[in-house]
Amino acid sequence: MSDRVYGGHSMVEPLRRVLVRRPDEAFAVDDPDLWHYTARPDLEEARREHDALVEILQGAGTDVVYHDVPQPGRADSIYVFDPLLITDGGSVVLSMGKEPRHGEEQALARRLEALGVPRLGALSGEARAEGGDLLWLDCRTLVAGRGFRTNSAGIEQLRGVLAPLGVEVLAVDLPFHTGPEACLHLLSMISLVDRDLAVVYPPLMPVAFWQLLRQSGMRLVEVPEKEFATMAPNVLALAPRRCVMLEGNPVTRRRLEAAGCEVATYRGEEISLKAEGGPTCLTRPILRRA
Repeated sequence: MSDRVYGGHSMVEPLRRVLVRRPDEAFAVDDPDLWHYTARPDLEEARREHDALVEILQGAGTDVVYHDVPQPGRADSIYVFDPLLITDGGSVVLSMGKEPRHGEEQALARRLEALGVPRLGALSGEARAEGGDLLWLDCRTLVAGRGFRTNSAGIEQLRGVLAPLGVEVLAVDLPFHTGPEACLHLLSMISLVDRDLAVVYPPLMPVAFWQLLRQSGMRLVEVPEKEFATMAPNVLALAPRRCVMLEGNPVTRRRLEAAGCEVATYRGEEISLKAEGGPTCLTRPILRRA
């Protein structure tokens, strides 16, 4: 049995260890518009929802650890997927495109170092990249969505950091959609649930990326338009064809089950729908291993 505590260039291998951050007072913002939330989150209900999601993770056999370093004034800090990337060589500390989130990156990197995850590298200068724009297509290919949160300089720096690991970074351009204030990540429109199966929202997908997926033999489970707004494309794989998604997306759930997936759901009125962050955003996989 491997004694590794971090790594895994994958979105779908069994989730062995994951980091989360339980909602605290910083999440219950008085000014939802500043954070592009639809309303002020109810903190106690948010905590109940988050605890239920953690129970699903633990029920899948995943070791759940907490990021409990105080983050005053950083409402989005519960979305621990975004500040950095985990690789087989350690963490890559990113630099987020959403200005109010600056500072989360170093705090999370220090927490991971305490958990035994070294730093492989960090973005600098004007480079920007967020985890929500980064998808492991396979162990040698990282797809990066270039948009309002991740820029060309960030992608080039990622290429430099990951090249010694034999990883190729493919850039795809994201659409304008509703503009720079909204949170449209690459992972807002696609989630892998197996090595050859993805749930997608085609209307917003870059054409070249959609073609690449089809040419590679990837089977695509399409999200209907009415379920895009309730984050149906944001699905966290717990293992190949075993996943968790936000409740209230019955069509997408049935389509995933028809494709052979075991699907768990969680209630996310406060932690997801009000604040634009699904199960992928709420979790930072530290170790994925078959």
